[in-house]
Amino acid sequence: MSTDAATRQGARVIVIPPPLYYALGLAAGMAIHTGIALPIGGRPATAVAGAVVAALGLALTVAGVAAVIRHHTTIVPHHPVATLVTGGAYRLSRNPMYTGLAIAYPGLALLFGSWWPLALWPLVIVAVRQLVIRPEERYLTHRFGPAYTDYQSRVRRWL
Repeated sequence: MSTDAATRQGARVIVIPPPLYYALGLAAGMAIHTGIALPIGGRPATAVAGAVVAALGLALTVAGVAAVIRHHTTIVPHHPVATLVTGGAYRLSRNPMYTGLAIAYPGLALLFGSWWPLALWPLVIVAVRQLVIRPEERYLTHRFGPAYTDYQSRVRRWL
């Protein structure tokens, strides 16, 4: 594939919506929980803490989506990006949508009351990092060059 074609095509990621990685990890953890219960104690405090953490994570995700929409570009990783977004939530994280979901995930595990999703959480993070973020970073480096590498040097990948 030519360089220009790669730029027009977007990041070369597996065509799985990134939120699905998080949802599958939670679902798998809860499925394991139905067979081998591993409950989180401290109810109802842990449920309340989980709801707060999940809400904060989802707020960061929504802020990331809003920034992308405001700049008239795409949230779909394999579509071409029109603009390098560096403001709003993107001042805190290069990946506020994924970071927000990564924060919401343990909050939901606490809310659901099971250790199993938490045990699977590192695998979800590694999958998102390897299968989504790495290809996106390669694409953005190619697409925006020094502007993106400068942004990388100023803003952390997660938080």
